[in-house]
Amino acid sequence: MCAFKLFSLFSAVGHFFTRYLGIYCLPQINYVEESGRGNLTTVTEFILLGLSNHHDLQVPLFSIYLSIYTITLMGNILIILITMDPALHTPMYFFLRILSFLEICYTSVTVPKMLVNFLSDNRGISYVGCVAQMYFLLFLGISECFLLAAMAYDRYVAICNPLRYRLIMDRRVCLFLTVLSWFWGNVVSLVQTAWVFTLPFCGSNQINYFFCGIPPLIKLSCIDIPLYEMQLFIAAILVIFIPFSLIVVSYTFIISTILKMGSAEGRHKAFSTCFSHLIVVTLYYGSCGLIYLRPKSIHLLDTNKVLALIYTTITLTLNPFIYSLRNKEVKEVLRRLLGDRMKRKNIFL
Repeated sequence: MCAFKLFSLFSAVGHFFTRYLGIYCLPQINYVEESGRGNLTTVTEFILLGLSNHHDLQVPLFSIYLSIYTITLMGNILIILITMDPALHTPMYFFLRILSFLEICYTSVTVPKMLVNFLSDNRGISYVGCVAQMYFLLFLGISECFLLAAMAYDRYVAICNPLRYRLIMDRRVCLFLTVLSWFWGNVVSLVQTAWVFTLPFCGSNQINYFFCGIPPLIKLSCIDIPLYEMQLFIAAILVIFIPFSLIVVSYTFIISTILKMGSAEGRHKAFSTCFSHLIVVTLYYGSCGLIYLRPKSIHLLDTNKVLALIYTTITLTLNPFIYSLRNKEVKEVLRRLLGDRMKRKNIFL
């Protein structure tokens, strides 16, 4: 509960500063209308073009992504409820609970607006709304990057130093790693959001994307952006590479330790506790890296949309199934909870 309160505090502070930056500190987004008089017009909103301009596809896409969003919410809420069971009060399930909470928030930043746009002719998002959406997307996404690194460290301690696991990964350390991931997510997202919205925008205010992301937004700038693209590339390397490197180092030691185990059953059990985390890391870092770390020469907007869909919706939908289907303890608690519910239902009948 302390972790959730701290998350809310960081979110509230971030939202306050984002709103402050968007209204008072940043220059207004202006563009020059292509008219004979060349009037300077203040842009108060952006237009999200979304996934497709074909009207016949809007209702089917709405149905598909409403189903995906519902499954994502239900799956992650179920993971949170299951991991609150006393039998699962361990660091691994504490981080899994935080991860599910982040993913509920993350998907809720983009998907509801996308669903509304499927059924509406007005696809506008206000200037402040775009600032806030970018901030929370970056905050939650970067926090998840560092949280996945913390989860890898937890698995490293559990497998490579099992006798001291409880001593090292106590509640205070778990809370510290969680707050640290939120702190860096908050700092980086504030800096990046402020940086993007200090750019002068001109010409079209149409974002060829389904949310306010950095790559499509900086393309609307009326100044040369190679320097800004290089800055984004360097920031992406730091944000993606640092936690990913920690994950690689952790799993290098983990695999080395597993291979030295004499029992085949012990090796299988140790690896099974890491397999779900490895799948999630591969999906999340793979799609993010392909968007932000690819050379400019092979950047295709439609490909970026697909990759963005993977890490903003598809991965978040799959995570509860990945963690539950591969985890015997989670399945056991779920089976017990369902069994208790059935027994209570028979008693009332």
